[in-house]
Amino acid sequence: MSKNKIKIGISQGDINGIGYEVIMKTLSDPRILEMCTPIVYGSPKVAAYHRKALNMESFNFHTVRDAGEADPRKANIINCIDDNIRVELGKISDVAGEASYMSLEAAVNDLKSGAIDALVTAPISKDNIQSEKFNFPGHTEFLAEQFGSKNYLMLMVSEMMKIGVVTTHVPLHNVTSLITKEAIVNKLRIIASSLEQDFSIKKPRIAVLGLNPHAGDGGLLGSEENDIIIPAIEKAKNEGILAIGPYPSDGFFGSGDYTKFDAILAMYHDQGLTPFKVISFERGVNYTAGLPFIRTSPAHGTAFDIAGEGKASPESFREALYLAIDIHKNRELYKEISKNPLKKYEINPNQVDESVDFVDEEPTI
Repeated sequence: MSKNKIKIGISQGDINGIGYEVIMKTLSDPRILEMCTPIVYGSPKVAAYHRKALNMESFNFHTVRDAGEADPRKANIINCIDDNIRVELGKISDVAGEASYMSLEAAVNDLKSGAIDALVTAPISKDNIQSEKFNFPGHTEFLAEQFGSKNYLMLMVSEMMKIGVVTTHVPLHNVTSLITKEAIVNKLRIIASSLEQDFSIKKPRIAVLGLNPHAGDGGLLGSEENDIIIPAIEKAKNEGILAIGPYPSDGFFGSGDYTKFDAILAMYHDQGLTPFKVISFERGVNYTAGLPFIRTSPAHGTAFDIAGEGKASPESFREALYLAIDIHKNRELYKEISKNPLKKYEINPNQVDESVDFVDEEPTI
């Protein structure tokens, strides 16, 4: 049974932040090992430093050379950075940025080869990880480029809501030019497909937010709703996607209407992530929908200000790990039930035998 457990790769994130703290706190729960085989891509030496700083020396990693050696009964770690690296808790350093990239690169290579089944990424610093090899706003864009994926979506997930955004890490003054009918319809397709395959939700209801205050107020406060968003919603409906809107963002969240939908599509980053993090910060998960593999991460950042103090909550990281496991199971189930579909036949109404009588009544038992 243990050999059949899925292997979850975990990139270490920034070694000066709270990555190792939330990873170790999560993997300290023995129930985790009943569900998956965790494999951290990082450094046993760095892990030992954090264990001592956090007074967690009773927790131990099992060091392995590669994912194939991972022990399903233990929390595993692969050394993929220089042993002489220096940890400086709470500080932004080029060395830590390079270590973040090396961990991520090793995990992605194993993801590509099938050595691991899913990836959970601990938080990185978007400043110090920048280099010739990593010139991206964040994990999402880097992973999409690595796998040649153009149709992807940052989907924030919690028990309370699932919310995606049309535009992600772009300056606010560029948002309007990126809000197009095609972009909105494409994101709605990704959300609808992900909800069905990754979350086992049939015929999901998706709310679409407006771009302007009061969703444009009939054109008084902007034309994007009438010219772009409403036509996009209509096109999505014609494709069988149950998209509804556009809704004014403030009233939508203030009234609790978000609880009536399976997912929400916001137009830009802060419009979606601000209410999400207010409502679900502790347990929120960032999931990249639309990719051929599974990647999740906690909704928080490196939290340099509390690194090494033992104050970091593992809730979001734990939920990210659980979500990766659940999505893997749901995808396997979807593949199973989608195999060998019945052949579809077109019925010609002119060939129906009208002499056959159909009786509309309850069967006799």
